[in-house]
Amino acid sequence: MRIRIIDAFTDRPFAGNPAGVVLLDGPDWPSEVWMQQVAAEMNLAETAFAYPLPTGEADWALRWFTPVLEVDLCGHATLATTHALQADGLLDGPVRFATRAGVLRAEVDDDRITLDFPLATVSPIAEPAGTAAALGVPVVAVHDTGSLGDLLVEVADETTVRAADPDLPVLARLPWRGVIVTAAGDAGHDYVSRFFAPRVGIPEDPVTGSAHTALAPFWSARLGRPDLVGLQASRRGGLVHTTVAGDRVLLAGGAVTVLDGALQMEP
Repeated sequence: MRIRIIDAFTDRPFAGNPAGVVLLDGPDWPSEVWMQQVAAEMNLAETAFAYPLPTGEADWALRWFTPVLEVDLCGHATLATTHALQADGLLDGPVRFATRAGVLRAEVDDDRITLDFPLATVSPIAEPAGTAAALGVPVVAVHDTGSLGDLLVEVADETTVRAADPDLPVLARLPWRGVIVTAAGDAGHDYVSRFFAPRVGIPEDPVTGSAHTALAPFWSARLGRPDLVGLQASRRGGLVHTTVAGDRVLLAGGAVTVLDGALQMEP
């Protein structure tokens, strides 16, 4: 069975966020235990599994697993799956994925893939006790992201985002999927972020598409423009081009296949 590692939200190898991609024949899912074992073996932030649907409102069924559990929404592994489908000649126009987050749409235009995701509602909340200490940096403001399930933490500037040195066991005890740390960007990008999700088995995610469904409306409202560029300032780094369109967010970026191999353990 074929398995690939595809770097997403980048135009060069060994940057962006690597995702495992397994395209299945269907007509149904293999066991969840097997998919979770594969994701644990890959030990990437996400491994995506997809199979084609013959009819209905979507073209492919798609699921995402971290090394420890299945998640409801993942941007970079959706982008990586779209890249794999395009590379295999399986796309003829936009593709629709049936997921736990509903039907998600993706489209390839030259070297850029655009994802159409639901917008996350961002609302201010009181700073949870110990947040600044857990992140290792001063906090300006804190926001909830509704159904996305993340905590969005604004800090003073890009230097502070890069200086964050979180206490991961403390963050893992917070009742959110992950913690987004963000600030306005320096030259070349409109805003900057990092994403920590030890609760779901991801100490720091290199580039988090789903987090940008909250970052895009947050910074678009602040900067007064729907089209922005976000830099995720992880060690690998990656750019996400975001557009707020009503209750949707368009997330765009490139992808590069770095490994194409055979999985020996069948379902």
